[in-house]
Amino acid sequence: MTDQKSHPRVFGISGWKNSGKTGLAVRLVSEFTRRGYRISTIKHAHHDFDIDKVGADSFRHREAGAQEVTIVSGTRFAIMHELRGAAEPSLAEILARIAPCDLVLIEGYKREPVPKIEARRLESKNREPLAPSDPHIRAIAADHPVEAADLPVFDLDDTMAIADFIARITGLPPR
Repeated sequence: MTDQKSHPRVFGISGWKNSGKTGLAVRLVSEFTRRGYRISTIKHAHHDFDIDKVGADSFRHREAGAQEVTIVSGTRFAIMHELRGAAEPSLAEILARIAPCDLVLIEGYKREPVPKIEARRLESKNREPLAPSDPHIRAIAADHPVEAADLPVFDLDDTMAIADFIARITGLPPR
């Protein structure tokens, strides 16, 4: 494996709200894990979110002003970092904090210059294609026919073919 700490393999999943990004990301994580790869994910949220429970000790630590709170058990650990008015960290800053892995799948981050697949569903609120204005989109995954595409088009549910494509694009070594 190359120096994945400083240069991890990254592939993005972009699309409008309700375009199938999360479902595709979950299926891809399962498929790559089944193949023996170590996968990490980054999900970009466009809104305030919280993974902590009001009243929990960790919530109380953050509420008291801690910038970072780490919760550790025999099963997992989580680090919550409060920005406290600071700018949102860049994708590069987040990637630098991730433990070494074979591939980082990124959900969201429409504007980042990383190779990505565009998810499209008929049920999406906005169906305007992203690919024509984003040269980093390498393929389209849709639940409907896509015409006039200059890119490879996959069925949104064809997880194995999409995983094979991502492995080729990112140079993921065979397992």
